[in-house]
Amino acid sequence: MTLSTFCRASGTHVALAAVAMLAAIVIFPKVAPLYTLINVTLYMSMGVFALSLALLWGYGGILCFGQSAFFGLGAYAYAIAAINFGDTTLASAFAIGIPALFAAGLGYFLFYGRLSDVYLGVITLTVTLILFKLINSTGGDAWRIGEARLGGFNGIPNTPLLTMPFTGIPLSPANLFTLACIALFATYALCKRLITTRFGRAVIAVRENEVRAELLGYNARRLKLAIFVISAGIAGLAGLLFANSVFVSPTMFSLSMAAQVLIWVVVGGLGTLFGPVAACFALQIAAAALGKLGLIDPNIVLGLVLVVFVVFVPGGIQPALAALLARILTPPRGSPGHMREEAAR
Repeated sequence: MTLSTFCRASGTHVALAAVAMLAAIVIFPKVAPLYTLINVTLYMSMGVFALSLALLWGYGGILCFGQSAFFGLGAYAYAIAAINFGDTTLASAFAIGIPALFAAGLGYFLFYGRLSDVYLGVITLTVTLILFKLINSTGGDAWRIGEARLGGFNGIPNTPLLTMPFTGIPLSPANLFTLACIALFATYALCKRLITTRFGRAVIAVRENEVRAELLGYNARRLKLAIFVISAGIAGLAGLLFANSVFVSPTMFSLSMAAQVLIWVVVGGLGTLFGPVAACFALQIAAAALGKLGLIDPNIVLGLVLVVFVVFVPGGIQPALAALLARILTPPRGSPGHMREEAAR
């Protein structure tokens, strides 16, 4: 596929995503009950979270086992800033900026230290577990930042909801749903656009062959650090949406959260953007249904799904469906349609 063809395909995908977003915003709040509306808003926040790793791992080639660290930092930064400043607009900037700054500091030592992929994965996972243990140990009045109590394993249940700018009126569940739709679409469009720019193509070149990219004059360490920081900012945005859908708690840093986002990307398709989001929605709905039945731990099912896809569908859902569709639409060899295609070539 040439670059121009890829750009046209990306534009088509973004246009279809925009149509789907507008349809969801107009129709869904009118027909869905409140419980479903809140759940779907939560799923959309996790969809943004899935996009953060889909961009970093699928296009940057960086397998980060600690993506939930940036997710949790975004939520805690928002909650603490909102409680102290009383302004959720400024707190939203903190939710994106703090994880990005943390990633910049961590990534500098990881990438400029020339650590291999194995050590990078181990260190990012370790950082996540350290944050999980630390936040769990912050119970009591002594653990506070300004007016915000960290709450230990109870989290921060009194997290202020996002408010309308300049009015201070908290957003309703329908407004939060609309905001989550826009955020998911904007993140998807941003990632689609990013990978077609010169920067995105350079990042992909480093993923394919770092030594060759450096010989061509690209600064591989700087490119990897940049995509790492962008991914962390997107994960922080997901944490902000999650904090307004449920509440802030240490489970956002947990090993299960770190594993879930990896499963979504593998099942959806590494090197794709729509696939991980679709897998995120499908697996969360399945996990919720299994949780209601109470017959089996949903985490066991997620593990089995991961094993099945790694063994039998290693490319993921989106590439497998695209290959199947291409096979269906391609005329059989020797047929009149096939002969016309060969003649056209």
